[in-house]
Amino acid sequence: MNVLILAAGYATRLYPLTLNKAKPLLPVGSKPIIEWIVEKLGDISDLETVYIVTNDKFAPDFQAWAEHYLDRQPKFKFKIINDGSKSDDDKLGAIGDINFVITRENLTKSDLLVVAGDNLFSESLAGFVGCARKTDATVAVYDVGDDEAIKKYGNIAIDADGIITHFEEKPQKPRSTLAAIALYYYSSKVLSLFTTYLAAGNNPDQPGRFVQWLYRRTPVKTFQLKGEWLDIGSKETLKEADEIFRRNQNARMEE
Repeated sequence: MNVLILAAGYATRLYPLTLNKAKPLLPVGSKPIIEWIVEKLGDISDLETVYIVTNDKFAPDFQAWAEHYLDRQPKFKFKIINDGSKSDDDKLGAIGDINFVITRENLTKSDLLVVAGDNLFSESLAGFVGCARKTDATVAVYDVGDDEAIKKYGNIAIDADGIITHFEEKPQKPRSTLAAIALYYYSSKVLSLFTTYLAAGNNPDQPGRFVQWLYRRTPVKTFQLKGEWLDIGSKETLKEADEIFRRNQNARMEE
């Protein structure tokens, strides 16, 4: 199984913090956001390559980070993919980037774990992957527990088997408090459908839109994450994540 970390955005909402630094390289606690994500991959068996798709502006920074990280943790294999975009105006979009990497690297022969480079989890992703490997497609969900908060996310409804029955981005009338988050598993047979999706003229941005399209064509399973989950979309959530992960680090050191 390969992994694709989405890191090609320009994070304009976080300016000036992200003018000269990619959002996944911003520090949370004692390390960059992307390191927290990579560490959660450590328990996954049969991991092949961790691809990081980024833009022309930040590709050298991610390459430098990967080389530095491998000096300390040589068990991972990284490959930095430059999607060629130079600004927020010519970016490919998250779904466009996924398809770009799948096509360029010929990834349709292995399963693929896709994770946004600005999502933080407090638990290992091994449980998610273990469940997802029994399916063609699985998306992680998180119960935000609030009828107003869910209106900011992709809202889903599921059946008794955890299969998506309804998906709506930023709903005015949510059907549940379950949010579909940017953590996806796609089997090799699903990966070719990204080209189909884009060829039909669908929105190339926001990775949840592919799931919204896919669940009507093939069953999409869900896996509910517990613990902490943070989507770093603003200075406020960045500060919150820093406080939470710093506090968790200190608690572990005191144990």
